[in-house]
Amino acid sequence: MTLLDRLGVTIPIVRAPMVGVSTPELAAAVSNAGGLGSIAVGATDAAGARAMIGATRARTDRAFNVNLFVHATAEADLARERAWLAALRPLFERFRAEPPAGLRTIYKSLAHDDEMLAMLVETAPPVVSFHFGLPDADRIAALRRAGCVLLATATSPAEARAVEAAGVDIVVVQGWEAGGHRGVFDPRAPDDRLGAMALTRLLVVNSALPVIAAGGIMDGAGVRAVLALGAVAAQLGTAFIACPESGADEAYRAALRGSGASRTVMTSVISGRPARCLANRFTDWEASAPGKAPDYPIAYDAGKALDAAAKAAGEHGFGAQWAGQGAPLIRAMPAADLVVLLWHEIGQPDRAMIR
Repeated sequence: MTLLDRLGVTIPIVRAPMVGVSTPELAAAVSNAGGLGSIAVGATDAAGARAMIGATRARTDRAFNVNLFVHATAEADLARERAWLAALRPLFERFRAEPPAGLRTIYKSLAHDDEMLAMLVETAPPVVSFHFGLPDADRIAALRRAGCVLLATATSPAEARAVEAAGVDIVVVQGWEAGGHRGVFDPRAPDDRLGAMALTRLLVVNSALPVIAAGGIMDGAGVRAVLALGAVAAQLGTAFIACPESGADEAYRAALRGSGASRTVMTSVISGRPARCLANRFTDWEASAPGKAPDYPIAYDAGKALDAAAKAAGEHGFGAQWAGQGAPLIRAMPAADLVVLLWHEIGQPDRAMIR
């Protein structure tokens, strides 16, 4: 019996955690349909995460995943941040707005958030997953003692080896095609940009951990492909954005329905970390950006302020509309219906092939 079997996951579909899109309603709908739903709490504090866990538990008695960011501490650089704000000023002025006077580190990393760790140990969600890296051995041990099954994103064989050595239960393979923030441990290091299919097979062959595959998967054919490569499940994010339970706004949904869904780009200007999103006016500005953005999530403070100013003026081309390369295949329907449709498209494979 696999870990997913023990969690009661009967359909090998994981709903990817995406901040701003993942809601308790969406997570519960996926879990109730037999998959593994997820909530993303990296952008909130311990109290906010506790409320989201409680809201999810109120909607499902099945397993769900709580995802956290484990990024390195941002290095503040006042001169660099001032230069970035100066470069952004013309964009703000276009919407008759002023850029922030200064920038803040808006998200805490689990690596340094003792309140978040204590809350997780107390509430003991069935699954906890890590993105951008790994917490230290003591934090991992505390979560394991609480009974949490642990997942971690890897974008390369080297990161997967670190995940395995840390005692995590399942590795989530994130291919270059995936939407949202690239899960690289060190964004300053070279990125081999391996696709989901190649990376999945490399880790199935060379890692002792079960593999969940992510990146550009939108339908049953994609799920079936990664299962055939040896993955235990597929993780889909973009595929669920159009579901009514998601937190995406109407502009985001409209962009995914339009011709622009066929063009996604990997960009760092929005948040300070590489992330794949629908090409828009902000990502097009990147070509003229003066050097590198401030560290994540300091740069995101500026990106969010610019997006708010643009939206207030009726412009939606400066938002973080994260999406994978398979975005044009999106289908709008309730999340439970999408899970069932995916299962039918897979062809209801015999459980024996899902190892």
